[in-house]
Amino acid sequence: MTPITQHFCLEEFTASATAKAKGIKNEPTQQAIVNITALCISVFEPLRKWWGKEVKIGSGYRCSALNKAVGGVYNSQHLTGQAADLCIDGDKTKGLKWFEYIRRNLVFDQLIFEHNAKGSYWVHVSFNAQGKNRRNVIDNLLKK
Repeated sequence: MTPITQHFCLEEFTASATAKAKGIKNEPTQQAIVNITALCISVFEPLRKWWGKEVKIGSGYRCSALNKAVGGVYNSQHLTGQAADLCIDGDKTKGLKWFEYIRRNLVFDQLIFEHNAKGSYWVHVSFNAQGKNRRNVIDNLLKK
């Protein structure tokens, strides 16, 4: 394992069942690793410290082939290592707590409480170490 910070490693950000199934090499650039590190330091480590338990990455860095394979948008911050989705293991309440903690206490570029048609929920968060963080919050999914 390649440590990024105290509680997170690079492999958590590059692991992908889709990449494995399709034979896609999901290897981040050096700049993406810098961005992943900034995301961990600024968002994930503070969240982990507050939560006091493991925080899992569901989807992190995506090379362009993987991003296309999973239906990601062409300008996804996953492509640059600036974004990751937090896995809430079916616990919507935990996801809401994480969402609110990040929204109220941390610096971020974008924060979204997302779900798919299968009923899975996750928290998408991004951080921009090279520029202004917009604090863009999309919480309309919380009302559904």
